[in-house]
Amino acid sequence: MDQVQLDRFAKKMRLGGLPAIAIESFSRAVRFVAEGGATTIGEDQIEAVAALESLEGLREYEEVGRKAASRAVVIKLNGGLGTSMGLSRAKSLLPVRAGISFLDLIARQTLAQRASWGSELPLVLMNSYRTRGETLAALAQYEDLATDIPLDFLQHRVPRIDTDTWAPVEWAADESLEWCPPGHGDLYIALKSSGMLDQLLAKGIRWAFISNADNLGAVLDAQVLGWVAANEIPFAMEVAERTEADRKGGHLARMNGRLMLREVAQCKEEDLISFQDVAKHRYFNTNNLWLDLEALSRELDASPGGLALPIIANEKRVSVSDDTSPRCFQLETAMGSAIECFEGAQAIVVPRDRFAPVKTTNELLMLWSDAYEVTIDSRMVLAERESRRDLVIDLDTRFYGTVDKLAERFAEGPPSLAKCRRLRVVGDHSFGAGVVFEGEAQLVNETSEQVHVPDGSVIGNK
Repeated sequence: MDQVQLDRFAKKMRLGGLPAIAIESFSRAVRFVAEGGATTIGEDQIEAVAALESLEGLREYEEVGRKAASRAVVIKLNGGLGTSMGLSRAKSLLPVRAGISFLDLIARQTLAQRASWGSELPLVLMNSYRTRGETLAALAQYEDLATDIPLDFLQHRVPRIDTDTWAPVEWAADESLEWCPPGHGDLYIALKSSGMLDQLLAKGIRWAFISNADNLGAVLDAQVLGWVAANEIPFAMEVAERTEADRKGGHLARMNGRLMLREVAQCKEEDLISFQDVAKHRYFNTNNLWLDLEALSRELDASPGGLALPIIANEKRVSVSDDTSPRCFQLETAMGSAIECFEGAQAIVVPRDRFAPVKTTNELLMLWSDAYEVTIDSRMVLAERESRRDLVIDLDTRFYGTVDKLAERFAEGPPSLAKCRRLRVVGDHSFGAGVVFEGEAQLVNETSEQVHVPDGSVIGNK
């Protein structure tokens, strides 16, 4: 790719108000992919991670962590719209209990920890242009949440690339579709370009706990913070043991002696079986990360174009509702892949209680049900149940794939899943109040008519 082509992207980004560091980072990514740079990682290039330290072994660090909390910040990634579930607003505003959203619980978690630890503990959101207004308005009810650190900073946006011409996409029907989010790996340069990184450091804040807004199990943990602070770990990733339900998620590995993260989009087709082997690749990234902000500042000073994160190239149509729209590349980076950028980066195994994300309506139904409970400190955790790790839900996406469809079919309230291991629902059903699923439960309706499951029905092994 010649400089003239790159200049077209740079001009578009400048006119779009993007800062120099974002332009440089994207230009480097475009050049890398256009010139045939590898966006996949072969099985023969990596080593499986056999064992890691676990959270259970960090009790000695709790007091250190409580003292370090005065120099910590909680950062939540809040740019997602939940479009895969039919949403057009910030996913964090979705109710997880009657009248209580993800964002409500995040605010309450932060306030509970401040009260417990006697620390200011700022909460900061990384918003997108489309989530900022609504989420800041929703947080306004929590007057005690504000500190002299701003409540948010903005994620960048980057141009989509025409797959035929390698030029910036032009789409007059909806110019917003000419742009896309750059993935949550944008966090690091967005912290810098927004001024947030410098503000935090000027306040004496050194350690950031970062997680997704849709993961209500992720709260700042004193033991992990103490471990990171005492050992001056520049970057730490919380990982969990993979199960069959996690086969498609990114896994931890080693390459050239360093820990690294491989996402499914970076896996060669011939390596897919190995990628999904949960006995071989035992750990997945929860996207709960711990970052030494002083270390990040040093890395960015040495690399003005941002961290050299692996590039993921996703191909899709410009408009998902228009099959005649051109195909385009979206270049993205993953936040967790920064683990390979920091000398001395570590990973720690945590229990599944710290990982309760919602990517589909399957997971949303779990949170609505009694499979999860809200703790006194406003975390959403797996309830005590016969099988804590193996609950798998598979709902027919034709009838349950969006939040509206799910809510319509469970209008009388969520079912009981406390004693359920697997639930599979095929075809259209509606559910009465107090429905209970146990063990291996399955409902199949192959007709064109909706089937109603009566109040109090118990469905499962029996």
